[in-house]
Amino acid sequence: MTRGVSRENLSRFVDLFEKWNRSINLSAATTRAEILEHVEDSLQVVPVLDGRRRVLDVGSGGGFPVVVAAICLPQVAFTSLEPIHKKHAFLRTAARELGLANLEPRAERIEDHLVRNYDAAMSRATFDLAEWLATGRQYVAPGGIVIGFEAVPRSDLPPVVRHPYSVAGKDRTLVVFHVEHNESSTAGSD
Repeated sequence: MTRGVSRENLSRFVDLFEKWNRSINLSAATTRAEILEHVEDSLQVVPVLDGRRRVLDVGSGGGFPVVVAAICLPQVAFTSLEPIHKKHAFLRTAARELGLANLEPRAERIEDHLVRNYDAAMSRATFDLAEWLATGRQYVAPGGIVIGFEAVPRSDLPPVVRHPYSVAGKDRTLVVFHVEHNESSTAGSD
């Protein structure tokens, strides 16, 4: 990652998000400080995804975390699923205006997505966390990971690795579920 270029593109993304959010309500975040909190939260996935080749983001909405990750990890191919057309239009615009050739936004629901061999799948604030971990593992190849965001600690999750962090004084946790080599995963193709 080229730090200067990434910082510049992150700033451009925040500007673009602010502009679009005023007219189509991408998120409840309305101030620049709130948007920057979302960016900081999204940055937590970057070290976990570094070294992966293909990543699926489900319920991409306003681009958190997928656009942030795509900016920081240009060598990783990201597929972004967002069925709400106005949000999908924003993601397409962000990919184009920020020069993110590694981001492919699709206007699809998860159940309609046929590819099932990603290195990682992630979702932020779209599903119940336990539901997401169960769903996400169906789209990841053996040896891959499923990433979720946990605001309140839960005991009903499968064995996961937790990466605690703090954003704006709030404790959060990035939850990583490792898909075992012996789990059944339907292999798909692009």
